[in-house]
Amino acid sequence: MNTRPAPRLSVLDVSPVFADSSPARALRETVELARRVDALGYHRFWVAEHHGIDNIASCSPPVLIGLIAGATSRLRVGSGGVMLANHSPLIVAEQFGTLEALHPGRIDLGVGRAPGADRITAHALRRAGDADDFTGRLGELLSYFGPSEGSAASTDAPGGGHPAVRALPALDASPEMWLLGSSGYSAELAGLLGLPFAFAQHFSPTLAAAAVQLYRERFRPSAVLGRPYVVISSMVVAAETDEEARWQAGPMMLTSLLQRTRGISDLHATPEQAAKFPYSREEAAFVQDRLASHLVGGPQTVGAKARELLDATGADELMALTMVHDLETRVRSYRILADELLPDRADTDGASTGATDTDTTATDPAGTDTAATDTAGGTRAGAGGA
Repeated sequence: MNTRPAPRLSVLDVSPVFADSSPARALRETVELARRVDALGYHRFWVAEHHGIDNIASCSPPVLIGLIAGATSRLRVGSGGVMLANHSPLIVAEQFGTLEALHPGRIDLGVGRAPGADRITAHALRRAGDADDFTGRLGELLSYFGPSEGSAASTDAPGGGHPAVRALPALDASPEMWLLGSSGYSAELAGLLGLPFAFAQHFSPTLAAAAVQLYRERFRPSAVLGRPYVVISSMVVAAETDEEARWQAGPMMLTSLLQRTRGISDLHATPEQAAKFPYSREEAAFVQDRLASHLVGGPQTVGAKARELLDATGADELMALTMVHDLETRVRSYRILADELLPDRADTDGASTGATDTDTTATDPAGTDTAATDTAGGTRAGAGGA
């Protein structure tokens, strides 16, 4: 008998831009999607950082996070993630300290080391010479959060006369810190630092189990987390039937194919356009292989695939990335996934097309007070969490 507790369900969104849409519409739909999945009982909602990609509008996580946190009531909201090489750690600390101060107990700061951009755009973003020193930048970022007496001291002040460098909003407002990755490097680093770890299975499906195992082996309890905590993010398209799900996933598969084989990142096609694309035999095989590695199908198929992935990795939480053509189809996919994995949840969205928030507290859907409990399983007071 399987005694594994029900996993938490969360959302990763990139504000996808389709051929018949626009970046402005995509961003508005991301905020509305967050409102809808908040009512469906999802646990957290993360937005990504990508630059210079025509089919992705999510390039400024702090801006979106503030809007989403203000539009929702129960979700934890965060970055999936901030690409630390592109930013000053001090500015990141100030931004997320401000968000945490305004929305206490609800903000996640997920950081990654990929550029999230092509080489030319990355150069435009990175003007500092230490952009490739990820561990150094991460250490500096961590140093800005904590009690008021903590700070990152300036090392170049003669005689110590220059005041310590401080991220003032972050001194008593620490978001939940996460390390993101799709390789063993980030998994090991997250374990050594005692941070929760989010693995991008949609990037590296064959490495997921090994990376999570490495994270657990290297894990050291910390002041914020007493035991390993893992999120697995995966592409998910759920529909009424397997055939419809594959149809809805067509644009996502075509985008992946064109990026991988031709270096093209045009706007996402519509499902009709994707279905008419003249795939070669090799290209069709590529699409089938990608479909097999994602959670695509009708309710039973998606539910079985999701449980298989969670069992294989032992993940505590599944984070779904759903890139389909229209908002209502996206919401339906998330509803089907929740129906399969969280059948006993409280669903306040009903059949509406514009659900309103019914809970104005900062309590998460699992029933824990997010102002007092860190959602990765430990407590903010120490490492003795569950």
